[in-house]
Amino acid sequence: MRTIKESRAGWNTIMSLCLIPLSGFAMDIFIPSLPDMAVQLHASPASIQFTLSLFIISYGISQLIVGGLIDAYGRYLPNMISILAFSAASFIIAYSTSLQMIYAMRILQGFTVAVIAISKRAFFIDLYKGEALKKYTSMFSVIWAIAPIVAPFLGGFFQTTWGWSSNFMFLGYFGLAFFVIELIIGGESMKAAQPFSLRSMTQAYGTMVKTPDFTSGMIILGLAYGMILLYGMCSPFLIEQQLHFSAAVTGYCSLFSGVSVMIGGTISRILVNKPMGKKLMVASVAQLLVVAMMVPLTRNYHNLYTLLTYVFLLHSTSGFIFNNLMSYCLIRFPQYAGKASGLTGGGFAVVTSILSSLMVNTISITNQATLGMAYGMVAVIIFLFLVRTKWREKEERNEKDETAAAQVHPIQLTPIEA
Repeated sequence: MRTIKESRAGWNTIMSLCLIPLSGFAMDIFIPSLPDMAVQLHASPASIQFTLSLFIISYGISQLIVGGLIDAYGRYLPNMISILAFSAASFIIAYSTSLQMIYAMRILQGFTVAVIAISKRAFFIDLYKGEALKKYTSMFSVIWAIAPIVAPFLGGFFQTTWGWSSNFMFLGYFGLAFFVIELIIGGESMKAAQPFSLRSMTQAYGTMVKTPDFTSGMIILGLAYGMILLYGMCSPFLIEQQLHFSAAVTGYCSLFSGVSVMIGGTISRILVNKPMGKKLMVASVAQLLVVAMMVPLTRNYHNLYTLLTYVFLLHSTSGFIFNNLMSYCLIRFPQYAGKASGLTGGGFAVVTSILSSLMVNTISITNQATLGMAYGMVAVIIFLFLVRTKWREKEERNEKDETAAAQVHPIQLTPIEA
């Protein structure tokens, strides 16, 4: 197996950064096409929306095992196979008229994107250390946020110009292009293989799941992202069928949703040193107040501006909650860094998919007031989890104080303590 040449490390870095948002593209690009897919495939809106849930649950569950697999079998070969399989699945969906076949290919897409995403994150750990590694990993969330902003906007253009299948044709050619680039300049970045141990992974996952604050954080992550995904599933029908706008407008509104989430994430980074529990509770209470105000309003008065008011206020607070808890969960178990990343990503994705599926199949979201009620149900659950969860911020402050005291008064330490 060839390794990455030092002269090509820079190009491989750029390519890896380009592939990190692939999960968002695969999930969001055809959102403006949901109504057209329902018509063309003679299916109900819930049946078409289920393609989103299948992708995210496959993507989530796959992350729980992919990390161990690429540590054992390398990054390059699994990544190459996955890119090719992702491309093939995209083309099959584009030419398919069977909803069952589309379901199967969406599951395959979820698995392959999990392999691609995790192998590319591992690439940076393989090649970079210290400050260089921190610089690149700090870019992940910003780059990942590009997909929910750009993909629906691009999908709206494709839908208006060529129809729903063109979105998947784009994904297919996107995958083929990166396969060829990997074939030319790519290579293996892993220094040494690690044995795959299902038992050790299970034990580590058990330890993390049994820790209340970690599990609560993972569930709240899924709920916060589910609130955003719920809009993505319902907005095309509300905007195109109820308000009678084009698919391009759906794309613009999805772009606005992505910007709102990014604003919330940016505010969370600004307030990174504020107490975790307090700032999360403020955001949660703000969501409840927004719902309490908007649901009565949109029962009698609804247009594109009231919908975007929902989006900005609720998605920015969800982005704020999500960004804080994602960082919290990733560093909660430093001794299980890779496994914590896989469990956090996989766990919240499963929660999101279950929540979104339950919502669209049990609640008929046909207007903005009903959407607001669905938002409210999720906001209440988030609030209840936050109320009963005790975060580790106090313990961390005590640990820092003890460390500082040890540095100031080293003569007080016995040889055993040292």
